[in-house]
Amino acid sequence: MEASETTLRRGRLLAGTGWTKSGGPVEDALAATSRFTPAERRLIDRLDTPEKVQAWLDRLPYNWERKGATARSLRGVLAHRTAHCLEAALSSAAILEAHGHPSLILDIESTDLLDHVLFVFQRDGKWGSVGRSRCAGLHGRKPVFDDLEALARSYMAPFIDTTGRVKGYGLLDLRTLRAPWRTSSRNVWAVEDALNANDHTPLPTPERFYRTWKARFDTWWEANGRPAHDWPVFADYPGRATWMDGSRR
Repeated sequence: MEASETTLRRGRLLAGTGWTKSGGPVEDALAATSRFTPAERRLIDRLDTPEKVQAWLDRLPYNWERKGATARSLRGVLAHRTAHCLEAALSSAAILEAHGHPSLILDIESTDLLDHVLFVFQRDGKWGSVGRSRCAGLHGRKPVFDDLEALARSYMAPFIDTTGRVKGYGLLDLRTLRAPWRTSSRNVWAVEDALNANDHTPLPTPERFYRTWKARFDTWWEANGRPAHDWPVFADYPGRATWMDGSRR
């Protein structure tokens, strides 16, 4: 899918990546957050809601990875002032963990192997998300969804472009990883490996639904000169009102 951020490297070896899902050592959250710099701490203190984090991400330039693939932590994102979906999810988790939100990220699988990764949270028992994408339809969602399936389903229509099609989703708790995903100054490929190895729940896009929105996309795409890096924002996308407006603080 052209509208998602980075191809998860499904062929990467897991041996030696230094992560565990249970029973092994994990990065201590308190120790990790004590390593934030004063500037990082000021940002974290200021961005105390998912809506504020979404607004911050909306203003960040998108990371096109033109000099090679990256998987940066919050520290790396702040150093380079750019982020793609995985980096936005890791940054959101590092920031919002300090405000009481579990560090949970959701991987939405696509048939073209170009997945989309989001930070997810709950408010009053409802699920929402925070995200960054080249496509505005893949940004965050308001906390109005009863479960993760409903949240993932809300991404089906805007996911559809020349190759993209949602096929499943998987939740990963970053607190189970040994990788220093909050403050590393290096790429944290172990997170990507953990997402690849994680269990996913099948959620195939229905054929009729897919054909309807694929035709809409194709018509828009042809009319706009087959753009390589632009996507429509149809006003009648299903659930359009649930998209998080990052400008609202």
